[in-house]
Amino acid sequence: QVQLVESGGGLVQAGGSLRLSCAASGRPFDKNAMAWFRQAPGKEHEFVAGIVWSGTSQLYADSVKNRFTISRDNAKKTVYLQMNSLKPEDAAVYYCATGNLLLRWRGSYEYWGQGTQVTVSS
Repeated sequence: QVQLVESGGGLVQAGGSLRLSCAASGRPFDKNAMAWFRQAPGKEHEFVAGIVWSGTSQLYADSVKNRFTISRDNAKKTVYLQMNSLKPEDAAVYYCATGNLLLRWRGSYEYWGQGTQVTVSS
């Protein structure tokens, strides 16, 4: 079993920044891909960003490229999402997830956190 706990969400003005964290516990963390998804009200889960276990390769949704940065610290069993230049359309519940492969497909991730709310005011 793997437990994932997100933190760092909150209310921010458009153009501002937030840093989300996802702390993992349970089975070994450093061999898994990690990803962030988000879900806005009435919408499906959307892939945001992902990172392989070594940290050497990342994947981003086009909508967040050049604004968001994903990173991980395997010693701390934590993955981060630095979000800059936030837009109202970025508002959603953000979830971290872990799986064996770095894919954009939600079904490839076995364990999920409970989510953290990000609200962006215009």
